[in-house]
Amino acid sequence: TRSALIPAQDPPPANNGAACSSSRCTFFILASRPSSVIFPTLAAVVAALGIALVFVCTAFVNVRLPIAANGGLIHLGNVPLFIIAILYGRRLGALAGGLGMALFDVVGGWLLWAPFTLVIVGLMGYSVGAICENRRSTAAYVVALTVACLIKVVGYYAAEGLIYGNWLAPLTSIPGNLVQIGVASGLVLPVVGKLRKHVGVFSLAESR
Repeated sequence: TRSALIPAQDPPPANNGAACSSSRCTFFILASRPSSVIFPTLAAVVAALGIALVFVCTAFVNVRLPIAANGGLIHLGNVPLFIIAILYGRRLGALAGGLGMALFDVVGGWLLWAPFTLVIVGLMGYSVGAICENRRSTAAYVVALTVACLIKVVGYYAAEGLIYGNWLAPLTSIPGNLVQIGVASGLVLPVVGKLRKHVGVFSLAESR
């Protein structure tokens, strides 16, 4: 859908009753419904930044799992994914997560996984954003990250089973996925509430 701007009411006059200065300040609330009110250009910038951060944190901050039968990674790509989804909503969360991690699969030697990653991680970002868009409590964040964890575990189990035709070997990847989401949640939860208080309101001055 086309983005729309929601301006708040003009600021009240000063105490001395004088009118506001010639520079009129208009406030735009972005965090309350980020997917529908964010500037199109700003949305593109945030999406691109999110994709880049997810890719970098996946590609360069990771540990390969020796216990996984078909390989596997523990990485920090979920950290920017969750932050973008919580701060900016379902659409940007899905774009940042799905495209960022799928891009890593393409360039990192996991090409066969890229379509699955696009869907699974995109759904993770969408779900976290959908749950948190209108909820700003720690409990909501915990629920959202728990849902993302379930999507990741079930999704990658099914993907690995389909790719390799073995439904027992993928069980060895589940602990790594649980650790991965657990570490990301431990890093995101303490800071995302504070970040959300500051990211939601933008002020633009229009000269009159």
